[in-house]
Amino acid sequence: MNGWYLTAGVTAAGVAAVHIVAGGRDVVRPLLAGAINAEPRRTLHAVWHMVSADLVLAAAALIWLALSDRPGGDAMAWLIAAHFVFYAAAFLAVTLAADWSKPLLRLPQWTLLLPVAALTAAGAV
Repeated sequence: MNGWYLTAGVTAAGVAAVHIVAGGRDVVRPLLAGAINAEPRRTLHAVWHMVSADLVLAAAALIWLALSDRPGGDAMAWLIAAHFVFYAAAFLAVTLAADWSKPLLRLPQWTLLLPVAALTAAGAV
């Protein structure tokens, strides 16, 4: 069993749970209640659901990698690690582009996403 993959998978499952619960409450409900036109509002809602599914599938894939006892350096693991790096980069780019005080704390999702990438990469080495 690859402990790095298991830790990454459990962490990714936690990230997915936070996304689903907190994102539903803090992002989706206000978005759906907002004055945005119906088409962009529904598109953003669909994207939120797609990300929810994506995070759950990534967590399941990491746990499967851990339990299947595959060797390190697995291409799937590197793809998942890159996937979480790019998710984190998207949040960092958006938050740093905004004119906010303490921008790194305004959209802190990157602090959940980068550890999954690092743990997955550690297992793949």
